[in-house]
Amino acid sequence: MKRLKYSRQRESIKACLMSRHDHPTADALYMSIHEEFPNISLGTVYRNLNLLVEMGEIRKLSCGDSADHFDGDISPHYHFVCRSCGAVSDLPMEISSTLNDMASQHTKGHIENHTTYFYGTCEDCLRKTQKEIS
Repeated sequence: MKRLKYSRQRESIKACLMSRHDHPTADALYMSIHEEFPNISLGTVYRNLNLLVEMGEIRKLSCGDSADHFDGDISPHYHFVCRSCGAVSDLPMEISSTLNDMASQHTKGHIENHTTYFYGTCEDCLRKTQKEIS
């Protein structure tokens, strides 16, 4: 893979993403980056995020809410997606290697890894619902 020329904007986008744990969308990152680079366009943020994904430096998460989310942590881990507010968070649990073994029994191909999303309602949304009921 050819080496890309250094870009302050791309490095700033990556640094901003690495400092966050909320798995933001490109729009949310744009709002954060725009403070440091007022002339940056949303298109530039999208292009650089996609480049960083292609380079394997960040991960793109498609959680089913039509907006891609981005994760600076590329280590294998699971995610929880709140169906109410759309928040995406890491699940601090061990990756199941037995899941790969079980899935291997259903394909003639070779399974290398897996991506798993857990869906439900986050603690904040549950609390809001409880307050509305009370």
